Amino acid sequence: MQFDDDLIACAETVQKSDPNRFMAAMAAPVEARPLLFALYAFNVEISRAPWASQESMIAEMRVQWWRDIGAEITAGGPVRRHYVATPLARLVNHEAAQVIDAMAEARRWDIYREPFEDDAALDAYIDATAGGLMWMAAASIGAAQDRVVRDYAYAAGLANYLSAVPELEAQKRIPLLDGSSAGVRALAERGLDRLSDARRARALISPGARPALLAGWQAEAILKQARAEPQRVAAGALGVSEFRKRLSLMWQAGTGRW
Repeated sequence: MQFDDDLIACAETVQKSDPNRFMAAMAAPVEARPLLFALYAFNVEISRAPWASQESMIAEMRVQWWRDIGAEITAGGPVRRHYVATPLARLVNHEAAQVIDAMAEARRWDIYREPFEDDAALDAYIDATAGGLMWMAAASIGAAQDRVVRDYAYAAGLANYLSAVPELEAQKRIPLLDGSSAGVRALAERGLDRLSDARRARALISPGARPALLAGWQAEAILKQARAEPQRVAAGALGVSEFRKRLSLMWQAGTGRW
């Protein structure tokens, strides 16, 4: 598929605002890249929506706009013109796009400053956001089992979330119910358990769908780092060297193993 102006703009948005997913999309087979760039640009836009204004009503309207886009895509009819929505509607699996509604609802948490009610609420947020995104990607390019994708996506999403803790705190949010060393270790362990569950069932992810999982290539390293040195979370010091990051992505893309 040729990259039109919309897809070029999507790729540029991802490159600027989500460089890790940009790297993952570029490591994917050429035929998977249009869908991945459209989806990852959508994720940039919907994650920005809650922060669009200090006025909660305006932020709610921005989130609702993407909820409406999801409904239009799922219905299979006309979709309003937008540089992300237009290619997304053309490329994404319309049945899988039903999860956009849950993604938008989860993003409403970002508008306000209340903490999650409990661990289950945090898990639901990560499953709706990271899980929904990875599931749409996998379901749109190959055969995959929903639960396996979501287990892997939970680990990836949690790694990203822990990396974002300092930024969320700077925005006066309360990202962690228990930010102690023990609390962070327990959370990282939960992510690693879900990662192990996904890997035990990796046969349920077809080769065609595997490029959708490339975006989680750093999850294990980051979660193990958080478990071993939980103080890195508050310090914003999670992550590996650029060399190791690129090498591990090349390995996953080349072997298909995750």
